[in-house]
Amino acid sequence: MPVTEISEKLSVSPQPSIEDIQSLRDQGFKTLINNRPDNEDASQPNTRAERQQAKQCDLSYAFIPVTADTITEADVRAFQRAVDESDGPVLAHCQTGKRALNLYLIGEVLDGSMSVDKVVEFGRSRGFDTSAAAAWLKQHAARRPQVKGFFDKRTWSVQYVISDPLTRKCAIVDPVLDFDEKSGATATINADAILDYIRDNGLTVEWILDTHPHADHFSAAHYLQEKTGARTAIGERVVDVQKLWKGIYNWPELATDGSQWDRLFAHGETFEVGSIDAKVLFSPGHTLASITYVIGDAAFVHDTLFMPDSGTARADFPGGDARVLWKSIQEILALPAETRIFTGHDYQPEGRAPRWESTVAEQKKSNPHLAGVNEQEFVALRTTRDKTLPMPKLILHALQVNIRGGRLPEPEANGKRYLKFPLDALQGAAWE
Repeated sequence: MPVTEISEKLSVSPQPSIEDIQSLRDQGFKTLINNRPDNEDASQPNTRAERQQAKQCDLSYAFIPVTADTITEADVRAFQRAVDESDGPVLAHCQTGKRALNLYLIGEVLDGSMSVDKVVEFGRSRGFDTSAAAAWLKQHAARRPQVKGFFDKRTWSVQYVISDPLTRKCAIVDPVLDFDEKSGATATINADAILDYIRDNGLTVEWILDTHPHADHFSAAHYLQEKTGARTAIGERVVDVQKLWKGIYNWPELATDGSQWDRLFAHGETFEVGSIDAKVLFSPGHTLASITYVIGDAAFVHDTLFMPDSGTARADFPGGDARVLWKSIQEILALPAETRIFTGHDYQPEGRAPRWESTVAEQKKSNPHLAGVNEQEFVALRTTRDKTLPMPKLILHALQVNIRGGRLPEPEANGKRYLKFPLDALQGAAWE
């Protein structure tokens, strides 16, 4: 098995045999990275066999499967982390070693350590055709926003800062205001981490965007607006959600005209983040008001699609509808295949690390709620599954804050704020 040294820490190779893996420790390697999806050909060892052999040889093991046409920036960053976290030399492999090398080269260019015009020559000097990495970089560089995700493990929510590398202007999507339902305490830990990132990277906030009024966390939109002066926005159908919950909360003084935000977006409306074009898709089904933000090559879909191994979002909240959700998802999947999909939650199936980026192509191919599924089958699947799900534990807490753009209730005479909690307002209690 030929091994090609790429850097002081990284080497790449074709597919190793089980016997080859046994020799890696003797060659000084500490970590084996497998960039090859299972079942590419009948002769390759599967991931389980590789992992088991690596463990027996006292090697760390990472499985980051990619194909040439579905590499995402998240794959590149996962590859970089696996290399960085190794306590010694790393061997990465695919079928020939080329995909592993491409992941390395893309990361080097994204980090500013190599110019894109050096990519092909770097590969050629080591016996590889790395033109695919150069093409990836060229395609993704044009008006491509930088996306930083912030994962909140308490609510499994993902918040985003989307920035324009040219102008250093940015948008914040779906920020979380911390809330502990047991003590009633609020905090700004998540929002302050976002502000730290913005300050450290010299960014200017243009927009604070909500995809919908959330049922599982409080929105930090109002807090962040006070800190940055940026405009807030949400979909125009938020007024329907306000009217629905005004009745549930028996809240006659609630304004239901969306005036709590600076802008209400209609379907098809456009705006800009710095120099990058953005547009809005109305994406109901999870709620009456859900929208998708398409900013450059990135779509922020929140509660419509999850990562492909996690399916799709529920559609049984007040105003939700599985058939409407299907139609919304089909519109998202009509975007170009390479469009990056950023979801708003990740529930870490099988205990894997949090992930939040996929592509339209990957969703079509691998999401079990969508691949080979028609509308009727989806509606039946979604309806059956939703009947087994309890209501989110914060839904009654969160909606009265989020239908007001993240504003907490006003203090009462004693200076304290109080949430109003209606009893027997929702169906679906989990008694067992």
